[in-house]
Amino acid sequence: MELGRIIQTTRWPAWLNAAVLLVANWIAALSLQVRPGAEAVAVVFPPWWSALQVFAAAASANAAIIRMTAIPSLPVVRPDDHDGLTRLRGAGVWLSMDPQAVAACLTK
Repeated sequence: MELGRIIQTTRWPAWLNAAVLLVANWIAALSLQVRPGAEAVAVVFPPWWSALQVFAAAASANAAIIRMTAIPSLPVVRPDDHDGLTRLRGAGVWLSMDPQAVAACLTK
């Protein structure tokens, strides 16, 4: 009986997959950043919050809701000029991002 030949294939290292995902995530995070002086921002509240809780939290931070997206916990708001993003974070916002970045994907 004859032993079969071993066919060697070239594969890239497993850590390279993680590195590619890390770079792609970093680029995506940069594209979602709020621009300085932006009047409107998209904010992410906890996903289990109802629309009523989102409205109440935005109102407690003196932020006007401009529009709602397909996801109720992701509204586009106009924060108050004086320390508005900080108050929104205190009201429960997890993340703030550029509203144009989410407008194409999450419009009702």
